[in-house]
Amino acid sequence: MANQNSPRPIGLAERKRRLEGLRALMDEAGLGAVLLGSTTSLRYFTGVVWHPSERFCGAIVHPDRLEYVAPRFELEKVAQLIGPRGDILTWQEEQDPYKLIAGRLPANSKLGLDDQLPLFMYRRLRRCLSERRLADAGPLTNALRRRKSSSEIALMQRAKSITLEVHRRAWKSLSAGARASEVARYIDDEHRQLGGAGSTFCIVSFGEDTSLPHGGEGDRMLAKGDIVLIDTGTQIDGYNSDITRTYVFGEPSKDVRRIWSIEKQAQAAAFAAAKLDAPCEAPDFAAREVLREHGLGPDYLLPGLPHRTGHGIGLDVHEAPNLCRGDITPLEAGMCFSNEPMIVAPGRFGVRHEDHFYMTAKGPRWFTQPAASIDEPFANAPVFA
Repeated sequence: MANQNSPRPIGLAERKRRLEGLRALMDEAGLGAVLLGSTTSLRYFTGVVWHPSERFCGAIVHPDRLEYVAPRFELEKVAQLIGPRGDILTWQEEQDPYKLIAGRLPANSKLGLDDQLPLFMYRRLRRCLSERRLADAGPLTNALRRRKSSSEIALMQRAKSITLEVHRRAWKSLSAGARASEVARYIDDEHRQLGGAGSTFCIVSFGEDTSLPHGGEGDRMLAKGDIVLIDTGTQIDGYNSDITRTYVFGEPSKDVRRIWSIEKQAQAAAFAAAKLDAPCEAPDFAAREVLREHGLGPDYLLPGLPHRTGHGIGLDVHEAPNLCRGDITPLEAGMCFSNEPMIVAPGRFGVRHEDHFYMTAKGPRWFTQPAASIDEPFANAPVFA
């Protein structure tokens, strides 16, 4: 459903600026070209959205031009999708696209590879180019992708606002006897109804299934007194939301209330530790310190936090860098992260509050406000428009 409040999709001018940034990094790294596969980086730089398969379809970014590579029978379709202009090089089914790619490079130049290319494509390229001529372009593409523009942030804000409203509606819709799969279908329908791309994923967990960070394998039926954990998201112009809410269908026990409150403190501590130029690991340390002070953990021990505190987000739901021990990437304006220091009590229940924030020149700013309370988790949610 179209909405006048939806932000504009990423435009041609922004994609051209991205290519200029990539070319500058290519020059610094001594690369003659960068090869993009059917990945989110292809979408980021060119606007082409292509389902990956065994057939190569992508683009070669040269210092002075852009060339697309596609199966010949897909030429007309690819021509409709490209943003920045460039020649489209095609190959027939009996031909080798990797020889075609190798033939477009200057002698002895290095080719930087999209870090999301599958292994079999790398091996095919290695038959055509010596290993010394192949390099990892991941650090280059990530250096650009991890700092979001105002347009990207606006798209994610819309996606997250939609998902938060879907969460609120799901909370209101719950009834005893509902299956997890029924709630997941409802959430997908509501995402579509509000203008999202449906649910890009949806975890609906009841009872002890909530102690499994990514949910159980069954289709549990909701019962009075069950703790409920729902983790879901959608996309706007390819940019992702990813929000988790945890509450109780009925009256929470004293222990659940305690853990819910500690989780909220840990999430707040992680947010407060997200300071410009601080390492990405700082929020993770801050969240774990809160848990340690309450007798949980330490480290990854349970009851406690079994995974990283957060991940980057953009065109991929999970992007580098991460809010995780060992990631010392400095926090910069434009970076976007989840904040989800889940607490797991094995075999009993789990509590995860997941909201996202982005870094500004003045520090972190929430996309969505954290849950208000275990009894009224959406009391502070803005009116959706």
